[in-house]
Amino acid sequence: MAAAIISSITLNAQNPVIRDQFTADPTARVFNNKVYLYPSHDIVPPEGQRQDWFCMADYHVFSSENLTEWTDHGTILSQNQVPWGNPTGYSMWAPDCVCKDGKYYFFYPNAPKSGRGFAIGVAIAEKPEGPFTPEAEPIKGISGIDPCVLVDDDGQAYIYWSGMGIRGAKLKNNMKEVDGELQEMKMPRREGMPEMPPMKVAGQTMEVLPEGFKEGPFAFKRGSWYYLTFPWVRGSKENGANPTETLAYAMSQSPLGPWDFKGIIMAEHENHCWTNHHSLVEYRGQWYLFYHHNDFSPSDDKRRSVCIEKVAFNADGTIREVKPTLRGVGINKATEKIEVDRYSSASDNVTTQLIDTVNTFRSYEASLPTKGSWLCYSGVDFSPLSDSYLVVGAKAADNTEFAIREKSAKGKVIARVKMTVKSEMTRPGMPTPFRRDQSNQWLTQTVNLEYTPKGVTDLVITNEGDAAVSIDWVQFKNRPNYFTPVTQNAQPTQPDTQGFIRRWKLMEPTAVDVRSNVIFTNSWLRNKFDEELAKLPKQKAKWHLLDSENYNVKLFRFAEKYGKQTYGSFFWCETVIDCPEEMADIRLAAGSNGASMWWLNGQEVLLLEGDRRMVEDDGTSARLTLKKGTNVLRCAVINGPGLSDLCARFIDEKGNSITNYKVITK
Repeated sequence: MAAAIISSITLNAQNPVIRDQFTADPTARVFNNKVYLYPSHDIVPPEGQRQDWFCMADYHVFSSENLTEWTDHGTILSQNQVPWGNPTGYSMWAPDCVCKDGKYYFFYPNAPKSGRGFAIGVAIAEKPEGPFTPEAEPIKGISGIDPCVLVDDDGQAYIYWSGMGIRGAKLKNNMKEVDGELQEMKMPRREGMPEMPPMKVAGQTMEVLPEGFKEGPFAFKRGSWYYLTFPWVRGSKENGANPTETLAYAMSQSPLGPWDFKGIIMAEHENHCWTNHHSLVEYRGQWYLFYHHNDFSPSDDKRRSVCIEKVAFNADGTIREVKPTLRGVGINKATEKIEVDRYSSASDNVTTQLIDTVNTFRSYEASLPTKGSWLCYSGVDFSPLSDSYLVVGAKAADNTEFAIREKSAKGKVIARVKMTVKSEMTRPGMPTPFRRDQSNQWLTQTVNLEYTPKGVTDLVITNEGDAAVSIDWVQFKNRPNYFTPVTQNAQPTQPDTQGFIRRWKLMEPTAVDVRSNVIFTNSWLRNKFDEELAKLPKQKAKWHLLDSENYNVKLFRFAEKYGKQTYGSFFWCETVIDCPEEMADIRLAAGSNGASMWWLNGQEVLLLEGDRRMVEDDGTSARLTLKKGTNVLRCAVINGPGLSDLCARFIDEKGNSITNYKVITK
């Protein structure tokens, strides 16, 4: 039994859709309202194998509900698990999988242990992702590759394969045997090889197909029409030409023909990738073409990757020619990592290239060389966003600017990015923290949004600086819910079970130059706090009444949320306490990231000096008294390059939390 090794990896992708391994010969099927993808698995040939040829040792299966997020369910069958196969043949080429009577039948080619050529085997499972159990013997009468199975509306199954042309036959109800007598066929003699004895073969040749090399049949039914599609080499090798494969098709009113050749589904790849192989499937009312291309291996067309495009039909049932794209299909959630280098359209001077020509799965970058260059990435769903920000992977000269816009190059600005690349450390006052990757070129940079679109729209990136910029990906992220807004007439609250005060009135921070005194000495702090306290009545900054979701009030996230100064910041914080009775001989226990000063009813009670990290009960006041009725606790926090926050509670002589009071809005 071949047990599927389930992988938790989810691949967010455009074209190609699988980003961590080579995949080719894709068969897509819809099972249980999901698309399941059964490709072959190209690998780099190990030592001892032919280095310039196809090399495949196993099969994976992938699934998706939206065609942009693909889950790898792991290996479902490998060459050393096939009882009749050559365990070192590396010949597990294009497969297929169909469902009949509640079971899943996986058809695959392989080189047999003895003899020449290929045989086709069957593995059976209870679920589309396996585990699959291979049959002990291959299907008798079939010598060839690239099996495809069509289950007709009446339940009758037909198998198609390539070998001595494209052939087809009925399958018995057990899906493991050909229905009908085998016929004797004389095998062609290869140059330099002895003559082969006749073979017993199944089925019939699919007639009236065009001249030229054909392989990889994929048959499907749409309405009353049967379609036989196949890779086809329509050119000749005359004058040193090296023709490559198109995708072509024929139509019939019968599953085994006669066929009426119609033409091309997809033309030859522009880069002369030798092969193409495919499947067509309808999902949620739209037809799709799955095919392969050597995007991640441009100098080696034996290592390929799966791509997807939409398919349209004419009124007479014929298929409109499909053009390959970078964008592919599917609507991306804004919260996915969106590979914008797979753009839908762009200005003429935008180019794409592999980020790393050795590790090609790092994928591509899109270069916008001059001011005014733009690219458009279509179909992004912003509905999952609430309180969000942008993260972008890019590289550029210092201070280069670009913008993320909606719909067009002059559309509404979603976010502006200024590349700050000279220092690897986050500096006080720097609005866009970033980090470098291992190449020391690519930066992951975070910026606040100016505007959040609604629903599905197009993203447009515009170069608005004086130097080139290269973009790899963008991703929108929702901030955790650090605060809940409180109205002035809200009901009183109480400290949490540990005594920490969660309701605070916070003033949007102001910028403070702390580069010359980041250690926050006692004398410097007192001067600064006195200076800011004197300015407080005249401050026009906005105040926000909030309940903190955490015991530690995250001032940095508060500043970030409202697009204010996050480093080198000065915060004013205030809360109002309503005591049912006088509470004497208690202490304020507080902590803060950065330095802080605390006042109770206008009197200083605690100073936490130095550029410290927030620690619960980091400092405690002398004995103090909370009077009966209203008490005002005020705090000022100043931070340098740290992520500022604070926490505060009152404790008794034994260090126990005091919770028998209310926190009110006033």
